[in-house]
Amino acid sequence: MRLPSGPALIGAIAVLALTSCGTGTSSGGGSTSLTIAANSIEGGKNSESAQWIKQWVIPEFEKTHPGVKVLFRPSGVDDEQYKTKIALDLKSRTGADVIDLDGIWVGEFAQAGYLKPLADIGGATVGQWEGWAQIPQAVQGLGIFDGKKYGLPQGTDGRVLFYNKTLFKKAGLPEPWQPASWQEIIDAGAKLKAAGVPTPIQLDAGTAMGEATTMQGMLPLLAGAGAEIYADGKWNGASQAMKDALGLYQQIYGGSGLGDPKLQQEAKGRDKSFAQFAAGKIGILAESDYFWRSVVEPQAGVAPMKDRDQVVGYTKIPAKQPGGGIRGQDFVSMSGGAVRVLNPFSKNPKLAWDLLAFMHSAPATKAQLAGQVRISARTDVNDEVLTADPMLKYIADEVLPLTAYRPGLAVYPQVSTALQEATAAVVSGRSADEAATAYQGKLEGLVGGAANVGG
Repeated sequence: MRLPSGPALIGAIAVLALTSCGTGTSSGGGSTSLTIAANSIEGGKNSESAQWIKQWVIPEFEKTHPGVKVLFRPSGVDDEQYKTKIALDLKSRTGADVIDLDGIWVGEFAQAGYLKPLADIGGATVGQWEGWAQIPQAVQGLGIFDGKKYGLPQGTDGRVLFYNKTLFKKAGLPEPWQPASWQEIIDAGAKLKAAGVPTPIQLDAGTAMGEATTMQGMLPLLAGAGAEIYADGKWNGASQAMKDALGLYQQIYGGSGLGDPKLQQEAKGRDKSFAQFAAGKIGILAESDYFWRSVVEPQAGVAPMKDRDQVVGYTKIPAKQPGGGIRGQDFVSMSGGAVRVLNPFSKNPKLAWDLLAFMHSAPATKAQLAGQVRISARTDVNDEVLTADPMLKYIADEVLPLTAYRPGLAVYPQVSTALQEATAAVVSGRSADEAATAYQGKLEGLVGGAANVGG
């Protein structure tokens, strides 16, 4: 049976939970049992994570905790099926002690009463954990909802502006390049256009780009205009920040020739933008570090660039004006990622916290990386493993301390679609003000009226 996703999910679970059952935690035979649940399975989805849990986490934790038996409950299903399964367990007060979740689900689960803050479960030792000092405050935000810590981030990413150094040189632009405002991005785009670059700026827009439009475009721009999509219990409507963000889209796609409107409407437009950047046809591209490590990666990338390290530059996304970003920042970013949480109904809550903290220790984090160069949540591990990749180290050192996250609420995916539709309207020729007003109307319908909308 397939359950609905989004806002309807919790209501459906409330009915089905009456017949659901789960293993929970148990103790018997002279030993205590703990269980880890993750949407990973050996030989299938997220196989490396499953191997790490079975071959490293469990034996190493059991070595230092005599009498404790740790079990692994693997899954290898699509994310919504996994989400439903975990929600059913928590609704029926069963399930694993330590649970992997997408960070964007935390708020929804917390509001439903399925999660409690870590300190409420694990006790005073939670606040004393050494790892907090190694996870930047902004990165901790992945597991925070309404100011309380519900989970530990497993790892994350960051958004930046990538640029082609060869095209910049042709246009007489500086390298390295760090724009201090949105106007400096537009000015660079104008110089690239004058130098004959086919697409000076690629800023994902429209619904065909999906969540990439929201995460690479609208949310960083909102942050750069000093606002978040959800804050203090209200959603951001047709605010000045929203109009400013859509206004930048209008500058790029409203007849200036700085961006390609048609590309934003194509089904595979994002993939095409990757290929065009790799071919030297796009000057500036807003993306996550995924672009560096998986798209233009010289050997195995989706659109490999043999000369990536020499040609591809990267720089922070500026606020609209210096100091105009959220928290008074000069530069902004957005991040995503997974977290691990504690089951509030664990029969051994303090021991479950010990296991969770152990899974996020420096040795465990390095073991999970297994020699791969990837960004972890821990600064001490990043300092050690990212020395071989200056771009990922740049994300860890310069970008993550100023990042922000999507709100983990059930209605967010629908709000995201409304944001994408607003950018599509601008690309199609409507003004930023018109698009913002239309967005406000859709938003009010999604979130329960004007009382839940700010701005």
